[in-house]
Amino acid sequence: MNAERFREYCLGKAGVTEETPFGPDHLVFKIAGKMFALLALEEIPPSANLKCDPDRALDLRDRYEQVRPGYHMNKKHWNTVDIDSGLPEREVTKMIDHSYDLVVQSLPKKAREKLQSH
Repeated sequence: MNAERFREYCLGKAGVTEETPFGPDHLVFKIAGKMFALLALEEIPPSANLKCDPDRALDLRDRYEQVRPGYHMNKKHWNTVDIDSGLPEREVTKMIDHSYDLVVQSLPKKAREKLQSH
Protein backbone atom coordinates (compact mmCIF):
# COMPACT_ATOMS: atom_id res chain seq x y z
CA MET A 1 0.00 0.00 0.00
CA ASN A 2 1.49 3.34 -0.97
CA ALA A 3 1.15 6.55 1.03
CA GLU A 4 -1.62 8.00 -1.16
CA ARG A 5 -3.73 4.86 -0.87
CA PHE A 6 -3.16 4.84 2.92
CA ARG A 7 -4.32 8.47 3.11
CA GLU A 8 -7.40 7.82 0.97
CA TYR A 9 -8.35 4.80 3.06
CA CYS A 10 -8.07 6.73 6.34
CA LEU A 11 -10.01 9.73 5.01
CA GLY A 12 -12.76 7.40 3.77
CA LYS A 13 -13.69 6.48 7.34
CA ALA A 14 -16.55 8.30 9.08
CA GLY A 15 -15.63 11.54 10.84
CA VAL A 16 -11.89 11.45 10.07
CA THR A 17 -9.90 14.66 9.88
CA GLU A 18 -6.37 15.17 8.63
CA GLU A 19 -3.84 17.50 10.23
CA THR A 20 -0.13 18.29 9.99
CA PRO A 21 0.82 19.33 13.56
CA PHE A 22 4.36 17.95 13.17
CA GLY A 23 5.07 19.56 9.80
CA PRO A 24 4.22 18.75 6.18
CA ASP A 25 6.00 15.38 6.19
CA HIS A 26 3.71 13.85 8.83
CA LEU A 27 -0.02 13.43 8.24
CA VAL A 28 -2.07 12.84 11.38
CA PHE A 29 -5.51 11.25 11.09
CA LYS A 30 -7.96 11.86 13.92
CA ILE A 31 -11.45 10.90 14.90
CA ALA A 32 -13.22 13.33 17.25
CA GLY A 33 -9.87 15.00 17.94
CA LYS A 34 -8.08 11.75 18.89
CA MET A 35 -5.28 10.39 16.73
CA PHE A 36 -5.57 6.89 15.29
CA ALA A 37 -2.88 7.08 12.57
CA LEU A 38 0.25 9.04 11.77
CA LEU A 39 1.80 8.73 8.30
CA ALA A 40 5.50 9.62 7.96
CA LEU A 41 5.90 10.67 4.33
CA GLU A 42 9.67 11.27 4.51
CA GLU A 43 10.37 7.64 5.36
CA ILE A 44 11.36 5.22 2.59
CA PRO A 45 9.36 3.06 2.52
CA PRO A 46 6.58 5.19 4.03
CA SER A 47 5.68 4.17 7.56
CA ALA A 48 2.64 4.71 9.75
CA ASN A 49 2.01 4.60 13.46
CA LEU A 50 -1.22 2.77 14.28
CA LYS A 51 -2.89 2.21 17.62
CA CYS A 52 -3.21 -1.46 18.54
CA ASP A 53 -4.44 -3.73 21.32
CA PRO A 54 -1.28 -4.71 23.29
CA ASP A 55 -1.60 -8.48 22.71
CA ARG A 56 -2.40 -8.03 19.04
CA ALA A 57 0.53 -5.59 18.71
CA LEU A 58 2.94 -8.27 19.93
CA ASP A 59 1.43 -10.86 17.60
CA LEU A 60 1.74 -8.57 14.56
CA ARG A 61 5.36 -7.79 15.44
CA ASP A 62 6.09 -11.53 15.62
CA ARG A 63 4.38 -12.26 12.30
CA TYR A 64 5.67 -9.36 10.18
CA GLU A 65 9.14 -7.88 9.99
CA GLN A 66 7.49 -4.67 8.70
CA VAL A 67 5.77 -4.14 12.08
CA ARG A 68 7.72 -2.89 15.09
CA PRO A 69 7.05 -1.01 18.33
CA GLY A 70 5.64 2.48 17.77
CA TYR A 71 8.33 5.06 17.04
CA HIS A 72 8.01 8.02 19.46
CA MET A 73 4.80 6.47 20.81
CA ASN A 74 3.70 4.30 23.72
CA LYS A 75 5.21 1.03 22.49
CA LYS A 76 2.61 -1.04 24.33
CA HIS A 77 -0.30 0.52 22.40
CA TRP A 78 1.22 1.61 19.07
CA ASN A 79 2.97 -0.10 16.17
CA THR A 80 5.04 1.44 13.41
CA VAL A 81 4.26 -0.26 10.12
CA ASP A 82 6.26 -0.06 6.88
CA ILE A 83 3.22 0.21 4.64
CA ASP A 84 4.91 -0.10 1.23
CA SER A 85 7.38 -2.93 1.82
CA GLY A 86 5.64 -6.13 0.85
CA LEU A 87 3.03 -6.28 3.60
CA PRO A 88 -0.30 -7.35 2.02
CA GLU A 89 -2.62 -4.36 1.56
CA ARG A 90 -5.42 -6.30 3.25
CA GLU A 91 -3.27 -6.60 6.40
CA VAL A 92 -2.57 -2.86 6.40
CA THR A 93 -6.27 -2.02 6.01
CA LYS A 94 -7.11 -4.41 8.87
CA MET A 95 -4.55 -2.60 11.05
CA ILE A 96 -6.04 0.79 10.12
CA ASP A 97 -9.57 -0.49 10.86
CA HIS A 98 -8.44 -1.86 14.23
CA SER A 99 -6.75 1.43 15.19
CA TYR A 100 -9.80 3.45 14.15
CA ASP A 101 -12.16 1.12 16.03
CA LEU A 102 -10.07 1.29 19.22
CA VAL A 103 -10.27 5.08 19.22
CA VAL A 104 -13.99 5.12 18.38
CA GLN A 105 -14.68 2.69 21.26
CA SER A 106 -12.87 5.04 23.65
CA LEU A 107 -15.07 8.02 22.70
CA PRO A 108 -17.97 9.14 24.86
CA LYS A 109 -21.32 7.55 23.92
CA LYS A 110 -22.64 10.80 22.44
CA ALA A 111 -19.63 11.12 20.09
CA ARG A 112 -19.98 7.47 18.99
CA GLU A 113 -23.70 7.98 18.25
CA LYS A 114 -22.92 11.09 16.23
CA LEU A 115 -20.45 9.09 14.10
CA GLN A 116 -22.97 6.32 13.50
CA SER A 117 -25.58 8.80 12.29
CA HIS A 118 -23.34 9.90 9.38
